[in-house]
Amino acid sequence: MSAPVRPQADLFIIGGGINGCGIARDAAGRGLAVTLAEMGDLAQATSSASTKLFHGGLRYLEFFEFRLVREALEERETLLAAMPHISWPMRFVLPWSPDMRFEADTPTSRILSLAMPWLRGRRPAWLIRLGLFLYDNLGGRRILPGTRRLDLSRDPLGKPLKPGFRRGWEYSDCWVQDSRLVVLNARDAQARGATILTRTRVTHAERADGLWRITTEGAGGTRIHHARALVNAGGPWVEDVIRNVAHIPSAEGVRLVRGSHIVVPRLYDHDRCYFFQGTDGRIIFAIPFEEDFTLIGTTDMDHRGPPGEARCTEEERDYLCAFASRYFTRPVTPDQVVWTYSGVRPLYDDGAKSATAATRDYVLSLQDGEAGGAPLLNVFGGKITTYRRLAEGALARLAPYFPQAGGDWTARVPLPGGDFPVDGVEDLLAQLQARHPFLSPRLSRRLVRTYGTEAFLLLDGAGSMAALGCDFGAGLTEAEVIWLIRHEFAATAEDILWRRTKLGLHMTEAQRRELAAFVDRHHAAHSAAE
Repeated sequence: MSAPVRPQADLFIIGGGINGCGIARDAAGRGLAVTLAEMGDLAQATSSASTKLFHGGLRYLEFFEFRLVREALEERETLLAAMPHISWPMRFVLPWSPDMRFEADTPTSRILSLAMPWLRGRRPAWLIRLGLFLYDNLGGRRILPGTRRLDLSRDPLGKPLKPGFRRGWEYSDCWVQDSRLVVLNARDAQARGATILTRTRVTHAERADGLWRITTEGAGGTRIHHARALVNAGGPWVEDVIRNVAHIPSAEGVRLVRGSHIVVPRLYDHDRCYFFQGTDGRIIFAIPFEEDFTLIGTTDMDHRGPPGEARCTEEERDYLCAFASRYFTRPVTPDQVVWTYSGVRPLYDDGAKSATAATRDYVLSLQDGEAGGAPLLNVFGGKITTYRRLAEGALARLAPYFPQAGGDWTARVPLPGGDFPVDGVEDLLAQLQARHPFLSPRLSRRLVRTYGTEAFLLLDGAGSMAALGCDFGAGLTEAEVIWLIRHEFAATAEDILWRRTKLGLHMTEAQRRELAAFVDRHHAAHSAAE
């Protein structure tokens, strides 16, 4: 009689987006043995294609998603405390016009249509102010300033806008570097004992002898893993994992909704964002981006086809340009667009009529095996702001299977590089410049905003730019590239230029090719040494 198979992990997680990496970090910190497999690069899909905000979701109040909004508002400041290098407060300007309308099928729109039919679907100013009052007070705000009223005909914040926008408000939310958030969660999970496997596809999973038997294909060939529980955090592929990897029949599914963004040269000089409401009931943001640009998005369209093939269509590009041009004095035109990106949100399919109305809340679906063994936890939906709470919820659902696991611990615990006060960026910047005076102010700020306290480790006592090796352009040096390869799972130039950083926006095609050649040479030399 053969000996029983011993599990290599308590949890095996499929998916290296924000939900998978957040769960991996939480579980590893509770003392569980964790393995995570991602078929591409970390944050390669939806988690690097967000609007890059920690926000409560002001628009979701119209759908009466009060629990989701409250949880997200509470999380903003919890997350700020844990990652002050990659997340920071931002102020949003919300101009008002009598032409602003609801989407027709929101609960709020339906109620107002019955109670006040003369509004004809419009968003009255008093309703917006009520929403902002709730937004200020639902989440126990302590760090972020509250809403203030604006006279856009006099306030400098109204200068980029057309003269017809005279009234508005300014409120608070937060920026986050989304793909870096994912990588830092993966790094912290690894530091706490988790195994992180990138570019490793899970091809099959089945229950056997009370465990999950998982087959992966990666650089090292085919491997078999055994785990006590399986977490399906496949994002847009969550349904595919259920049906075609685990081969489990399920009535649950996702609604794939594409959100596209455009990037144009900077449209105004100040550091505020704009929240624009359209005549079709939709909203978009215009956000200062990477010093020299403005980010505009997002769209909400049902997505057909493979999630990995999501692209911003010409229709979406033109829609965003026209939407922004209804507000800005200077028109935004398609020829200004320097970059687009698009991601597919895996929203839980709740039967909503439109993509906009589909719930942004997350659903954690637990399936037991026979006799209560080898559980499968499927993660549907979610938003980047609530990823930490989602991870806590996932571990709560799995707690009966792991009585030895510790309790909740992640609130306000710093991610790598985030071990300094929320208001300590300027002090950290001054320390970095004092120790490395050869750094330009712009490069110093980027390093602090990317690596936090770990910027000192990356520079490793360098006394000149030359000591950092080859300069690939836009301040990206050989020392930084090697850091990203060794410490942050970067394997290609694309990983570095478009996920670990956004320096691809600032570099020429020739510079990007030079970086790609260097990364290839580095990997070839490393392989030969092994």
